[in-house]
This record gives sequence, structure tokens and C-alpha cells, in this order.
Amino acid sequence: MRGGLLPSVTTFGIIGAGHIGSAVARAVIALGHDVVIANSRGPETLSALVEDLGPAARAASAAEAGAAGDVVVVTVPFGRYREVPVEPLDGKIVLDTNNYYWERDGRFPELDHGEATTSGLLQAHLTGSKVVKAFNHIAAADINADGSPAGTPGRRALAVSSDYSDAVAFVVDLYNRIGFDAADVSPLSESWRVERDRPAYVVRQDKAELEANLAKAPRTV
Repeated sequence: MRGGLLPSVTTFGIIGAGHIGSAVARAVIALGHDVVIANSRGPETLSALVEDLGPAARAASAAEAGAAGDVVVVTVPFGRYREVPVEPLDGKIVLDTNNYYWERDGRFPELDHGEATTSGLLQAHLTGSKVVKAFNHIAAADINADGSPAGTPGRRALAVSSDYSDAVAFVVDLYNRIGFDAADVSPLSESWRVERDRPAYVVRQDKAELEANLAKAPRTV
């Protein structure tokens, strides 16, 4: 998808079929959209998940999922972000859910020293895409459990960050449809504020609380 808000039916390409990828798949299917989902082991290993997700989902390779998606969700272990296919994602909004866990991913000195952000590194890899940080600071189980109608007191809020205003608008709209308020922490160079071990990371918070946590986040931890 090259801009704008959700049309009546959108195909989401989801690269990564773990807890977050599966939860996002369920959320967008519930909104009436289609999903093409991939993992690193091959589409044949996703038959049970696809059956559970229903007829709006099918399995594919990462490149196929990227090509099929009007919008693409990248939700792979951060240390493997360079394996994300580039050309199929060109020109598209790409939702990045990734987080840096050095214990799993290996050390990235530019992240350790506060010189880069996880989403910024993915944007540098996907030069023709519009990367937007989304769904990175919520537990997978909460994506389909914690949403509530707009205007609900204490409605949970999630952060969004991008160098592209249309990508931000897309995610804000998607969050709202799923049941969350949004706090914009753009551009991507500021997205460290919602990364691991900061005050906003994986805690339930409304918009005012999220904005306060984003403001007081330390650059390095």
C-alpha cells in the first residue's frame, strides 16, 4: 500500500508467524482483511495456523508474502532483519514490530551506544519502503484482548513512529479500528523511546500515561 488509510479490503503480508505476527493476523482478519503469512521454515509448516486463522489467510514464502501484501508487517527476530526481502516491499508501508534482544540477536554496537534505532536500521535496509514502528511494546496476547471502543475511559494506547506521515496515519487508523489510541513518537530517530527497557515498554497505559513515559525515556539503558 502506497499511502492512505485502510480501504474496504486490504491484503496484509506478514513476514514472521510467531506470537506477534499471528496476533496481528487475527486482528486484521477480524476487521475483514486478508492475510498472506510467512515464516523462516516454509509455508508447509504453517498449515495448522492457517487453518486456525480461516479462509482469509494463506501461507507463502517471505518474498511471496511481501509481494502479495498491500501493507507488510515485519515481525522477525531483530538480528535477522537483513534477511527481509527488499524488492517486494518497495513503495509499501511496512509495519515493524521488532525489538532488540542482544541475548538472542547478538550485539549491535550502534544500538548499545544509542547511535541508531531498530526501526531506523530496518528503514536503511528497506530503502524504498515506508517503515513505521508498530505493535512492538504490547504483549501478543493483549493485541486481541485489550482493545476497547474510542472514547472509553482509560483506553489503552500504543506508540507509532515513522519518517512518513501517511504511514503514521495508516497505523493510527489501524490501532483505532482494533481498539487502541495512538501516541506519535516520530520521526524514526525518536523511536528508541518505545524500545526495550524504557518506561513505555510492555506496560498497559492510556494515551496520557504513554506520552509521559515516552517523554521520560532514557536514551541508553
